[in-house]
Amino acid sequence: MSTSTSQGPNGGPKPVAERFRVARATLIFDRFMNYFVMVGGISIILAVSFIFFFILFQIWPLFKGASVEEDKVVSTGEREFVAMGIDEWLELPFFVEPDGSFHFLDLVDPEGPYNRGRFSIDTGLPDDAEYSVIRYNSRNSQVLLGTDDGRFSAVKVNYRATFPDRGGREVAAELDALPLLRIGREGVPVESLAYGDSGTRKLAAAVQRVEDRPELHAVTLDQPRTLFGVGEIRVNQSYDLTDMIEGNPMEVLIPWEADSVLVATEDGRVHYLFYQRGEFAVRQTFEPFADLPDSTLATINFVLGDVSLVFTSPTGEMRVWSLYRDPESGNRIYGHSKTFESIGGGATFFSASLRNKAFLTGRDNLASLRYMTTEVVRWESELPFDIREAQIAPRYNRLLFLDRENNLHFYNLDDPHPIAGWKSYFGKIQYEGQAEASWEWQSTGGRDDFERKLSMVPLIMGTMKGTIYAMIFATPIALLAALYTSQFLKQSIKRYVKPTMEIMASLPSVVLGFLAALWLAPIVSNAVPSVVGGSFGILICAVVMGWAWTSMPIRWRVKVPQGFEFLLLIVPALFVGWLGWHFGAFIEQVFFVVTDPNTGMRVADFRMWYPEKLNLPFEQRNAFVVGFVMGFAVIPIIFTISEDSMSNVPDAFRSGSLALGA
Repeated sequence: MSTSTSQGPNGGPKPVAERFRVARATLIFDRFMNYFVMVGGISIILAVSFIFFFILFQIWPLFKGASVEEDKVVSTGEREFVAMGIDEWLELPFFVEPDGSFHFLDLVDPEGPYNRGRFSIDTGLPDDAEYSVIRYNSRNSQVLLGTDDGRFSAVKVNYRATFPDRGGREVAAELDALPLLRIGREGVPVESLAYGDSGTRKLAAAVQRVEDRPELHAVTLDQPRTLFGVGEIRVNQSYDLTDMIEGNPMEVLIPWEADSVLVATEDGRVHYLFYQRGEFAVRQTFEPFADLPDSTLATINFVLGDVSLVFTSPTGEMRVWSLYRDPESGNRIYGHSKTFESIGGGATFFSASLRNKAFLTGRDNLASLRYMTTEVVRWESELPFDIREAQIAPRYNRLLFLDRENNLHFYNLDDPHPIAGWKSYFGKIQYEGQAEASWEWQSTGGRDDFERKLSMVPLIMGTMKGTIYAMIFATPIALLAALYTSQFLKQSIKRYVKPTMEIMASLPSVVLGFLAALWLAPIVSNAVPSVVGGSFGILICAVVMGWAWTSMPIRWRVKVPQGFEFLLLIVPALFVGWLGWHFGAFIEQVFFVVTDPNTGMRVADFRMWYPEKLNLPFEQRNAFVVGFVMGFAVIPIIFTISEDSMSNVPDAFRSGSLALGA
């Protein structure tokens, strides 16, 4: 019986169609996986995009200006006020009349069912006193009063929160006034007044006009303390400072340290009189607007910290002068640090923030909120009323304006990051205490001139330096180690070396940084020449040993099993590294000798020699240490990738390279 078999086109058996038929379940699963992979890929793209936009949404406020919106208007009555202030809760503002009386307005209970709507508090000063100067200092919540007969007082407004039995919170106010004390000439009105109280030192200064000639007087105050309590404040010593300045004094300021007097004259000059050991001395005289046709001053005010002065000219030019340490004299003097946009005329009001370096100024109906450090206008607007007085709320969350109709306008202020911005992150900024602008990052308050310094440039440059140093250190070591491991190391040893290197890649960089900062950095800083000498010694030893090995006769080299050549390098490398370490100490004793400024003796210390000879700061935790440690972090990664690549080279290529002389 014969059977016929279907043949294919090549003479072989014809394929059976059922062999290529795919089960329906398999097709469904395959189609599902196609859509699943596609949806998964799209989901990942959407998730990454969402993360990007979320981060952008979070950081966007850092680059925005301040947001100011009108909140409410409160009438303060028909009386005339010359000064005003507010508590941190914004519930009990006070107003001062020309006769020195203090009036308070309860904003929580304006109609006063508890007899607190509008009320006054007696200062305890004589009722017959007539005041020629009334100035509010928001820094310490003090109102300075100067009389027509040459006396002065400082009234401190103390706020405190109370919780009455009827429930809720109630803000109470108390007045603590100095007695009227004599300053300057008796019977002569005070035209300008300043007062500073550091706790241990109290200083007051005033400008008086005698026969059309302004005079400058200052007094120091003391308060005797005994076992029975604290006595009354009294004048300790009086000074006539008129002859120490050139020109007619116009305005006077005293910082909170009470260690100096700043006097602005009618011709636009400022005299910086420093008080030390019971005497005044002229430390500096400068002219803020010397380059303008009209160099006179319209206003002079401190910002928070009393280290920087804001000047405005009659034409509206605005400049900031800040204290810095003069490298020649060693004294702190003022230097021009900032220039703001003009406000079109002399400022008529000024208020410094109690939270940051912002200040509110303007004229007529123009209000401008500016940030001193970054030299940026955070907000500026023309309001629908003329401004008599203005204040920044103590918590930097409201702006208060008193118009000429005695209406108090409240504006909500939203400016959570006033120091942030493009200039703060990437521009050069001259911070207080510095002689010039710089890129600086300061994340701690380790210095007395602390102010947040957020420049990203030092971080970017430091990261690049650390990366370059790490790659310079890690790349040669990792590539050469991968080359030797893949091509020469015995397989039995390689079985342990490669997993060990891969495990090293799992070491957290935080742990490495911790070891570098606390353990390695002090060792390196104390023995920089020894570290360099030991490192170069090991490198030179490796090169010399490699040359010596290749120069040895083949009959000697074959006696060392292949893959164990590295054992010949260990002992000489350790010995030469030890010699290099001690030779580095010898080099330091010979070449890095300087004079110790404290003892006057000649000492061998690289840490002192480096800044003295190269005029560069020596930091214990420097980029060299960072690069060295982070090099250990990237060596396993470079080694693993390189070793895998070299191990996967086909044997035919390897044999061919050996045949060609490799």
